[in-house]
Amino acid sequence: MRPALLIAAMLVATACVTSPALAETRCGWLVNPTPANWWLIDADGEWTIGLQGGYQAPGFDDAPWEGTREQVPVNGYYGYECACMVVTSDADTMTITRVVSVRSKPLKACKDDPKLPSMGS
Repeated sequence: MRPALLIAAMLVATACVTSPALAETRCGWLVNPTPANWWLIDADGEWTIGLQGGYQAPGFDDAPWEGTREQVPVNGYYGYECACMVVTSDADTMTITRVVSVRSKPLKACKDDPKLPSMGS
């Protein structure tokens, strides 16, 4: 009986460790100030999506992008916009670990959200 309990406990522990993260929708300022640098600033803080020469969240380049983009340029072609993203994330490191999809929103949606910081425009 004990070996069966041990095997059952090991299976449960393995399932908990290897279960995939659940996707969630995060909405806020999608910031791209320079090439390959991307952050999402939402009500919970600043999430890293990509860093030039370093980390890039899987799926971001291939994610379906819906809606009309309203970007505020701050550095040539680079700037920020308002968006919702379906992602998985690591709250301990404030990192987006996978991007499933992106939906652009009107700038007004983020400007009017009291939980988001002002972007100064």
